[in-house]
Amino acid sequence: MRPPGTDTGPAPDPYDAGRWQDPAPFLRGVAWLDKGRPVRADPADTMRLPWDTGERATLPIGVRLEFTTQTAHAVEIRYRATVPGPTDALRDLAHGFALWDRHGVVSEVFTEPATEAVVRIELPGGGGPFTLHPPETQSPVVLGLRGIGGPLTPAPPAPRWVVHGDSITEGWWSTRPAHGWPAVTGRALGWDAVNLGYAGAARGELATAEQIAGLPADVLTLAFGTNCWSRVPYSAPLLYETTRVFLELVRQGHPRTPLLLVSPVLRPDAERTPNRLGATLGALRDAMERATRDRIAAGDDRLAVLPGRDLLGPEHLEDGLHPNDAGHRVLGLAVATALRRAGFAAG
Repeated sequence: MRPPGTDTGPAPDPYDAGRWQDPAPFLRGVAWLDKGRPVRADPADTMRLPWDTGERATLPIGVRLEFTTQTAHAVEIRYRATVPGPTDALRDLAHGFALWDRHGVVSEVFTEPATEAVVRIELPGGGGPFTLHPPETQSPVVLGLRGIGGPLTPAPPAPRWVVHGDSITEGWWSTRPAHGWPAVTGRALGWDAVNLGYAGAARGELATAEQIAGLPADVLTLAFGTNCWSRVPYSAPLLYETTRVFLELVRQGHPRTPLLLVSPVLRPDAERTPNRLGATLGALRDAMERATRDRIAAGDDRLAVLPGRDLLGPEHLEDGLHPNDAGHRVLGLAVATALRRAGFAAG
């Protein structure tokens, strides 16, 4: 009860609508932080990585915000992003924020990249959980978020799934960050997908294997190999040994973590065409699968392989290499099914 003479109206709402909430508890898909910025390679170990891997690792692929709310009718995101120059190849890509719930996409809001800006997204009823996918290409950093009409609560934690691969894993040519196959798999299984896909790279670099070994993970998936046909040519014996050693290094940090290896998906121009070392993509795929099965036969019962050759057809490829949205969905659901069948998705 207030003292007499001090009643100036209703008591203030304990929720301050002007208060920005720290984004850290809401962030998902985060591998490492570099001075508060999500990155996808260990910032203390970048000197051992190829230049192209290091460049792609600065993009916050797969990083998103997940929250619930009882009363908020909108959410505002304060963020900082790179403003593309007039000759930037990515200048014309849509700078969009996509809101999802468990049923699918709820809404999308498109803005212009800005050094610092605030975007507002209206929320439907129901309380969530909601997932907000920010744009990825201009390296946005979320500075704060706030609910309009009530506070936001971080969504409950989910099993942490670390997936490593090349541009296909990174999400090329999906039209939205939420459409890449790791995002599809993560939603299907209710997992926190951590995307370590590096476009143009992911050739079995052993430093990457050691970094994955040091990351917390409940489940792991490896999906590299395509760039071993062209970008840096491998022979089949070399990729067999690379796969064998890569798995060994990952297992040093994750001896019993469920691990699924997905061999390269269809690439019509490479299936029967020898590279400079005489290896077709078919031969390289076979080498990766044999290395994995040999390890399983040697006693690794928490390891499984998903042959990639027949997962996609030519109609799923946007450019003969990268899946379109339909292809990413087919691939993501195939991986989810393989994880379930291997017993890795129980619970």
